[in-house]
Amino acid sequence: MPARRFAYRLGRRSAPVLWLFGVHGADDAWVDLGDDVLAAKFGWFHATTPIGNIASWRIEGPWKWVTAIGVRRSFRHADITFGGSPVGGVRLDFRQPIKVGFLKAPALYLTVEDLDGLGEALEVDGIPGSDARKRP
Repeated sequence: MPARRFAYRLGRRSAPVLWLFGVHGADDAWVDLGDDVLAAKFGWFHATTPIGNIASWRIEGPWKWVTAIGVRRSFRHADITFGGSPVGGVRLDFRQPIKVGFLKAPALYLTVEDLDGLGEALEVDGIPGSDARKRP
């Protein structure tokens, strides 16, 4: 099966900040979900992991703009965000932390345009998850 590509949601007003991270448009920001590997590109930043290393996923958001845009690392949990929009993102939790540049991350937030589609694709691949936006 070919890789399934998910484009990031890139806010028009966020463009000047996103340029600082090397994100100029859709060619610079995407997530590919293949049979064996998930690869994320966000400007000059990249992350890859085997599908089997993804323990779970969770759709979260929306967030405040100032906390969601760009490449960010949480001081509290050491997770990393590739953020193009504050609308929401898919959080991936890993069995083993992954390398993003010189950092190790136990989790990665991906603010793709099709949050539900990425969650469904991960579910098809046997990775459990949930949508925190939908409260029972």
